[in-house]
Amino acid sequence: MGFYLLKRLLASILTALLASVLVFLLVRLVPGDVVSQMMGQAGGETAETAMRQFFGLDQPIYVQYAEWLMRVLQGDLGTSWTRGIPVTQLLFQAFFVTLEIGLLTLLIATLVGIPLGIVAAIYEGKPLDNLIQGFNILGLSAPVFWVGLMLLVGISATVSWSPPLRYMPPTRSLSDNLEILLLPILSLGLLQAAAYSQFVRQNVLSALHQEYVRTAIAKGVPVRLIFFKHILRNVLIPIVTFMGLILVQILGGVVIVESLFALPGLGRLLLTAIETRDYPIVQGALLIVVAAAMVVNLLVDLTYRLIDPRVRVS
Repeated sequence: MGFYLLKRLLASILTALLASVLVFLLVRLVPGDVVSQMMGQAGGETAETAMRQFFGLDQPIYVQYAEWLMRVLQGDLGTSWTRGIPVTQLLFQAFFVTLEIGLLTLLIATLVGIPLGIVAAIYEGKPLDNLIQGFNILGLSAPVFWVGLMLLVGISATVSWSPPLRYMPPTRSLSDNLEILLLPILSLGLLQAAAYSQFVRQNVLSALHQEYVRTAIAKGVPVRLIFFKHILRNVLIPIVTFMGLILVQILGGVVIVESLFALPGLGRLLLTAIETRDYPIVQGALLIVVAAAMVVNLLVDLTYRLIDPRVRVS
């Protein structure tokens, strides 16, 4: 197990290094930069040259990358070009907002999606299964911004309620915090629950059709015992794998939800930085997203061994 962890950590370091190169280059492929935007308001070739020297944009791309990477290895993500605030401070504040949204969304998706998938498999082909399948199709096809808008408009029109406009940290008021996050996490959570439900249904159906399950049923073994001893154990590992994929998808959907509901999270910060060509914030935010995805994948792999010791990691 220790050797496996060492191999995974080394692979993660190489992946992070490659990701840093891609992040650095892709950000600069976007047409225009912060200097071009500023010069659109106040021209002057001399001023533009001075500003490019100030931001380090006059140097070759490999020199810019080397200097940026050296600062990152020292824990310095630079200073925001448009706000004048250390990027680490901005990302630290925004990351916990996004983390809270992601974990609550995953909780809703798990608590709703897994039971729906199990029920749909048990009642395969019956009206209840068809109803759940309709929910799954709607959730898999509907865009998150449309679901968020429909929830916002529908709830406002039905009960004359709308979420507060200002974010409140849970450390100051947990009730106000949950009230603000209610619609965002429902928008993301219900969509991911549909994907979860469909995945669980397929895996449970596959297990139900196995010969050993049919044999146990024919011998008169109680269905509850068959489900918990055989079916649930066999589908648990694929469900854990899918949970990791769901969490990574949630990180992508958070960008839209945070912008729609004006939440000061990592996604909204990243979107604003892209619009203003604030390279240090964009690079730092993307690195955090990549690191989070790698951590999730590593935790999923380690969970395999905890669920079933027979699984050998290599």
